[in-house]
Amino acid sequence: MAHGNDGGGSIRIPASCCGLFGLKPTRGRNPLGPDFGDLMSGLVAEHALTRSVRDSATLLDATAGPDAGDPYWAPPPTRPYLQEVGADPGRLKIAFSTQAAGDVAVHADCVQAVEEAARLCAELGHDVEEATLQLNSEILTHAFVVMWSAGVASTLKLLGATRDQVEPLSWALKEMGDQFSAADYILAVQTLQGTGREVARFFQNYDVLLTPTLAEPPLSLGTFDALPDYPLHGFTRSATFACFTPLCNMTGQPGMSVPLFWNADNLPVGSHFIGRFGDEATLFRLAAQLEEAWPWAGRRPVIG
Repeated sequence: MAHGNDGGGSIRIPASCCGLFGLKPTRGRNPLGPDFGDLMSGLVAEHALTRSVRDSATLLDATAGPDAGDPYWAPPPTRPYLQEVGADPGRLKIAFSTQAAGDVAVHADCVQAVEEAARLCAELGHDVEEATLQLNSEILTHAFVVMWSAGVASTLKLLGATRDQVEPLSWALKEMGDQFSAADYILAVQTLQGTGREVARFFQNYDVLLTPTLAEPPLSLGTFDALPDYPLHGFTRSATFACFTPLCNMTGQPGMSVPLFWNADNLPVGSHFIGRFGDEATLFRLAAQLEEAWPWAGRRPVIG
């Protein structure tokens, strides 16, 4: 297992690109102490990338739970997560969608990955139907950018970092964050909290939402490097590449990238499953069922 933190998809994105299992836990599931109560008002969660579902569950059993003085924490599980691995998930109601917010084009490989995952779920006895969350992507993107850039600015201020000590993208985000007011930040938090309530209502009708993890297959190294005349290139490029994963950070829900599909270039393309707030148990049960049906731990992507 390898540690990861996830503020917009940074556990699930590399998991998808590397053929690994990557779970972002529910907001407040893992503590962020002793230094922090939360990060970026709950956008950031800590966990790991693993080869197996079992290892992810075992680690979460070891790390989950509130630290003394935490501002909030996730609903406690009814039993250890390791006991969910191999447990019968029952007949789940699974919604799936390949439509990205903001009319971002989704690569055919990523669409195919979801379609095959949906078909597998149906073969396993789950009720699967196409359904799309209708959210205002422009408003959500602005709120996320406010919170993210303010978070970068506060981190660099805490560290006392100067321009020559950080990458150009980090400094450009810091300068962006400096332009927003405290009122802008509070309004952004309220926007994402409202989104959490809206998405929770969607999950009154479904147990799981399946989407692509990413809008494109793995990209070449250097794709997100800062450009000399545009240091924010990596940030804006990632907005189209990783347009599905940030929703879980906004709402606090658990999400997992599962490496079921591999394209014609022998590259992994993850499928993204979102669970209800506090319900990692269902995700672990489903993931273990998928892993048994289509094992992935022995597969390795090409390197070149």
